[in-house]
Amino acid sequence: MADTASIVAPRETGAPRPSRGGRAGRRPGVPRRTGIAYLFLAPFLVLFIVFVLAPAVFGLWISLTNWSPFRATQKFIGLQNYIDLFTPGSATSGDFWQSMAATGIFTLASVPFLIVIPLLIAVLLNQKIRAGSFFRGVFFAPYVLGVAVISVIWKYLLDTQAGIINHLLGMIGLPDNLPWTVDVPWVWVTLAGVTVWWTMGFNTVIILAGLKSISADLYEAAALDGAGAWRQFTNVTLPGLRQVMTFVFTITILASANMFGQSFLITKGGPGNTTRTAIMYIADQGLSQNNLAAAAAMSYVLFAFLAIVSIINFRLQRERAEKSVS
Repeated sequence: MADTASIVAPRETGAPRPSRGGRAGRRPGVPRRTGIAYLFLAPFLVLFIVFVLAPAVFGLWISLTNWSPFRATQKFIGLQNYIDLFTPGSATSGDFWQSMAATGIFTLASVPFLIVIPLLIAVLLNQKIRAGSFFRGVFFAPYVLGVAVISVIWKYLLDTQAGIINHLLGMIGLPDNLPWTVDVPWVWVTLAGVTVWWTMGFNTVIILAGLKSISADLYEAAALDGAGAWRQFTNVTLPGLRQVMTFVFTITILASANMFGQSFLITKGGPGNTTRTAIMYIADQGLSQNNLAAAAAMSYVLFAFLAIVSIINFRLQRERAEKSVS
């Protein structure tokens, strides 16, 4: 009996049992699962390195040189390309900042509508209505079309001389010679309007998915407290969509700041260079003028502005979230 007690005692006092796998706490399947995960990630990582990371590093090096495809050797010039962009009177400064201003105007003209309109449509589609799936498809359908298709269609519809839009306006007694694509401010109305019509379906679908994730119990509790439709929207819907709206707002700003196709195909950057966006000017300098070093520097300046805007947006949203929790 004493021998038996001495054998059993260590287990009763909580002594650790020997591990079956050798080392204590080791999970034999972890390395294998990690290897499988990297195997599935490998195609994406290869594409990311080849088409994103490597070009980004190469572009940064180009922006620090006087790189030209017609020059045998490239000379390192440091930050001179960046200094030229911020030096009034230089070869690239004036046109670049004019294109940045055009990008800012388009962003300010389109982003508010690309936030408010999809939000309202998503709230309506979230109600129990007949043919809800059909209307979701109707609003999302333009987004599947390419920018070239959209631009060509609207260019003909808005043509000053033979466009059907001016013809319809004339039929109801309104001016029938509006210069939609050739004069300011109508060119901005055209670019912003076409972009909103084309891309609002994407934001609508994302916001609608966010609405589906808000618990119906919250709306029932708000209704029991006497909250009407507006108070439910401001106190339940908007707080519940905070993270979704942050994402939508950020990607919408980035997409608007990178607008190229609509302006290139509808207005051709005109009148003059009024609607020539930063991407258009960068593409012209890099591909048409073979001024690749300056174009690379412009790209990184644009990237810095967009990064700053995104960081500020996320910080503001996080501060609002922290205040609402506290």
